[in-house]
Amino acid sequence: MQSDLAPRLVATDLDGTALRTDGTVSPRTVAAFGRVEESGAVLAFVTGRPPRWMGGVASAVRHRGLAICANGALIYDLHTERIVESHLISVDVLEEVVAQLRANVPELVFSVEYEAGFAHESDFRPGRLDRTRDVKRVDSVTSRPCAKLLALHPRMDPDELQATVHELVGHLVTVTHSSRRGLIEMSARGVTKATALAALAERHEIESSQAVAFGDMPNDLPMLSWAGTSYAVANAHPLVLAAVDHVTATNDDDGVAQVIEKLYP
Repeated sequence: MQSDLAPRLVATDLDGTALRTDGTVSPRTVAAFGRVEESGAVLAFVTGRPPRWMGGVASAVRHRGLAICANGALIYDLHTERIVESHLISVDVLEEVVAQLRANVPELVFSVEYEAGFAHESDFRPGRLDRTRDVKRVDSVTSRPCAKLLALHPRMDPDELQATVHELVGHLVTVTHSSRRGLIEMSARGVTKATALAALAERHEIESSQAVAFGDMPNDLPMLSWAGTSYAVANAHPLVLAAVDHVTATNDDDGVAQVIEKLYP
């Protein structure tokens, strides 16, 4: 049974936050997640990851919880491993965004995350999790609606690149990043981790003051601002460390689990 003092909603980012640097979920963290659900609280994984990267996580956490994927664009049920809600960028917006960015930041290359699949231009260097997967090279990334548009620059600092991209197309899409390289993530305008989490909370009649959230990168900032209580792991981006209520231990030291164990003793 849930304590009156314990949060009714626990929302956590995955990579760099709840997952270890090698991408695994520690037994201690799995046990902590179990405490949340056993208490009757809602457990939400709120990640930039697409659903196709969630299989291992779903198995590790024994299919507990709901996943908000692609920075809020896709809602994924871990129990059934099915997408239950989508918020996509339309083709006309994609075309305008890509045209504006190509004209002003010539070295950018693009990829797109669909509801089920990933496609990239020939010069785009996929990340570690996509190098061993069946990905598709395409001539055009604007042929159909997508959950997330990604833009990669070979040299620019990600914070600098985000500011540049936001200035150019922030009126068309939501611009953020969660990478140490110059990789920008764009969702449909107004779609963030926070909007998806707020909608989930509303369905469960949970107030933001009853939620605790954990994160490490700029794409987590809207969610951390929305939640009544916010935590950064110690390895978080400086902007995140400056924005949260509390800082816990690093992801490799099970910082999220340490807090959950105190909240749900």
